[in-house]
Amino acid sequence: MFLARRDRGMVAVAIVLDVAFHGSGDTVVSAAELAERSGMARRTLEPLLQALSREHVLDSTRGPSGGYRLARPARLIKLTHVISIGLNSLEETAPDLAGRLQRAVVEPLWEEFDASLQAQADALTIEDLLRRAAKAGLRKPVSEPLNFAI
Repeated sequence: MFLARRDRGMVAVAIVLDVAFHGSGDTVVSAAELAERSGMARRTLEPLLQALSREHVLDSTRGPSGGYRLARPARLIKLTHVISIGLNSLEETAPDLAGRLQRAVVEPLWEEFDASLQAQADALTIEDLLRRAAKAGLRKPVSEPLNFAI
């Protein structure tokens, strides 16, 4: 369910968007950079990075200059897929509420909310979010080639 554990889904979207925004074909984004920009602990991000790599949303490169880049073009990465990976990276926990109103009203209402949110996310890709970033005035960093002139 999207709304039940939205934080993990939002973190997954934030990770993929950050990699799409700061990375490129040759440039990778390290887990340390992601942690610094997001304000989250690296150990919190690692399980999601692994899950996103396993599901072929991100490609990972190991080593001292390793990091992450998109595994495919941003226009082909659906938001629902990224959110689902984030949500599925946690164990399912059942809600504690079990009353008649919960079963008859609240749970069906939450399912309606969830279906609406999923339909909205189905229509979006990471490329759409990159366009929103550009519209908000954010510019991709330009990486200049190293100059070793002596």
